[in-house]
Amino acid sequence: MHLADGVLSLPVAAAAFAGAGVLVAYSLKGVQEEEIPMISLMTGGFFALSLISIPVGPSTIHPVLGGLLGIILGRRAPLAFFVGLLLQAILFQHGGLSTLGANTLMLALPALVVHKMFQSIQKRSVFLGGALSGGVAIAGTLVLLISFLLLSDQRFADGFFSVVNLLIAGHLPLILVEGLITGYAVKFLYNSRPSMLKIPGVSVTNNSSI
Repeated sequence: MHLADGVLSLPVAAAAFAGAGVLVAYSLKGVQEEEIPMISLMTGGFFALSLISIPVGPSTIHPVLGGLLGIILGRRAPLAFFVGLLLQAILFQHGGLSTLGANTLMLALPALVVHKMFQSIQKRSVFLGGALSGGVAIAGTLVLLISFLLLSDQRFADGFFSVVNLLIAGHLPLILVEGLITGYAVKFLYNSRPSMLKIPGVSVTNNSSI
């Protein structure tokens, strides 16, 4: 899911860098000292888990925790993704430096969307809200990934076994798996540490099951 150096055209990579810069600046604005430990914790979780790559044909898939970071960090999620991706590119060459902007946008934008989505869905079911958020985050990332590829070179969609078709087939199971993982993780946090979810009207001592 991480784009390597040289995959995107220069105009697309540059535009993505500009967009990611705006998003990270928005994420950095007004950061409070007490938010830093949680941002660091979630950055570390993303950094470690997304290094696990599962081969699927000529590509790989891996968990990213996009939905969970979006639910917990909200507007701070782009900052966590940017730092995690930068360290992965420098330390392990996982993802490129020239595509750092695109990789940040692919993960951060869906995370911001699911943060808003979760705040409305969780009123019916916390598990359902978490599961849908996890799945939608991966689906949104996949849509942006394919968009960046096609904006760079239409040949990525050529043929039945095109790169685009293989990416879609390879990431469909991840949408389901990450949705379930996020749903159970959010349910666990709701029952044990509801304050982490920042749900309006929910007491920080609430430990009722759903």
